[in-house]
Amino acid sequence: MSNAETHPTYLQHHFADAEQQMDAAKTGMWVFLLTEILTFGGLFIAYAIYRAWNPEMFHFAHKALNASMGALNTIVLITSSLTMALSIWSMQHDKKKQTFWYLMATVLLAATFMVVKYFEYSHKFHLGQLPGKYYTYTGIEGANPHIFFSIYFMMTGLHGLHVLIGIGLIIWLMVRTKKGHFSSKYYTPLEITGLFWHLVDMIWIFLFPLLYLIG
Repeated sequence: MSNAETHPTYLQHHFADAEQQMDAAKTGMWVFLLTEILTFGGLFIAYAIYRAWNPEMFHFAHKALNASMGALNTIVLITSSLTMALSIWSMQHDKKKQTFWYLMATVLLAATFMVVKYFEYSHKFHLGQLPGKYYTYTGIEGANPHIFFSIYFMMTGLHGLHVLIGIGLIIWLMVRTKKGHFSSKYYTPLEITGLFWHLVDMIWIFLFPLLYLIG
């Protein structure tokens, strides 16, 4: 048996076998995702505190958000989770071309999310519905509506940054898939990127009702 067969190129020298390498990668990703949950958890706590202090203002301010756009983006991201999962399933069955196109679909859906968010943000900038001292809009009842928009931009902005990072990672996976770096024996980068992408989707599923469906 050749050395290439006993120690494939994708297996790092400090791992005994591919299974150990995959387990280590998954563990590392879960630890990273825990830190991400803690980061967003701080924002969720801030949201809960300020909403408890300003229930009426939050109710009036959320009406300035476009719930239809939010719902569209929810459908888009849920669908992207499906295509990401299907890309992993395809590679597990050595369907490399199918994997590539599922990854492409995921990128297009993520890009659609960002385009919708661009139009939402543009409208807010135009009206002056901005965070903190930059808030100039006068059409919302209740005191200090800039607090709601500060939280809105912090939460959706950080989430949008994660979407952009996810797009970059998935494009990297597409390049590696095209070059034949993955197979049914080795698809760890696909799986751990999928975990990251599912977290991004899950966070939005919480953000949508908390910001767009108050009351």
